[in-house]
Amino acid sequence: MIYRHLGKSGLRVPVLSFGTASFGGGNEFFKGFGSTTANAASRLIDICLDHGVSLFDSADVYSDGLSESILGEAIKGKRDRLLISTKLTFPTGEGPNDYGSSRMHLIDGVDKALARLGTDRIDLLQLHGQDLNTPVEETLSTLDQLVRDGKVRYIGASNFSGWHLMKSLACSERHGYARYIAHQAYYSLLNRDYEWELQPLGLDQGVGAIIWSPLGWGKLTGKIRRDQSAQPGTRAYDIAGTGPQAPEERLFRIIDAIDVIAEQTGKSVPQIALNWLLQQASVSSILIGARNEAQLLENLGAIGWNLNTEQLASLNTASAQQPSYPTWHQSDFPMLSGGV
Repeated sequence: MIYRHLGKSGLRVPVLSFGTASFGGGNEFFKGFGSTTANAASRLIDICLDHGVSLFDSADVYSDGLSESILGEAIKGKRDRLLISTKLTFPTGEGPNDYGSSRMHLIDGVDKALARLGTDRIDLLQLHGQDLNTPVEETLSTLDQLVRDGKVRYIGASNFSGWHLMKSLACSERHGYARYIAHQAYYSLLNRDYEWELQPLGLDQGVGAIIWSPLGWGKLTGKIRRDQSAQPGTRAYDIAGTGPQAPEERLFRIIDAIDVIAEQTGKSVPQIALNWLLQQASVSSILIGARNEAQLLENLGAIGWNLNTEQLASLNTASAQQPSYPTWHQSDFPMLSGGV
């Protein structure tokens, strides 16, 4: 396994981490990710640890907390061998304080997550989304206190806009609060919006990217082609219509380019898509998920080798998309880019 520092911190994380959205299948949406039981989860975690995958990511809303509970059960006796990351902010109930990044919700949410996980600490706590209703000073002072209390080791954000992430970093700098070292963000060959603003921000400010859904919402598996639609039992089929969208022709163009590289390297479509991400700037770790051992072992084959310059260029061309303003205008003046 390869390890990288997570942003501008001393914490080293594996380049491949394991996402536990498939644990539980506790409601209709998350059944599309999988319904992994505690016994099966324990086996997957053992395989991960054997291969150096030591960071496991969850969230309080994954199957209404069942994912965290299954993860906690599955890591009994293994806690000191791994890192736990979890997230909160999204609604977990009907009450007026059952969502957001207020002091009330953060303290309550962390205590409940610790109980479900069966541990005394969260190694990386990430806000699942930005809360524009709560002052960043309230959020960050609370997170800082959770770090000082030892309940949380490091903090991160997820799905933030660039301006809100920068505002939060400036607040931490101004008051001496713990700062976000990670931004869990969506990024794949199919959707490269991350590169327009969040990537240069991460590089400039030392915020490492933890990538979620690196296979484009289940579409970069090689199971969807011009003559083959998504099939029942696959993530792309089971949660079709949700998540980021992309023109089909662009997906097929990317798959065509990957197929050429697969012939050259003997690697699978998912392995090539993951390897491309590992060579992108600011990426610290990629979250891989798996419904079974075979999927997990295939994804682990994404490391230990690298795409060459020509192959990277081919994938960049096939996956190119028109950036939004002001990025498209800024790209006309590369001499001002600072090398980013």
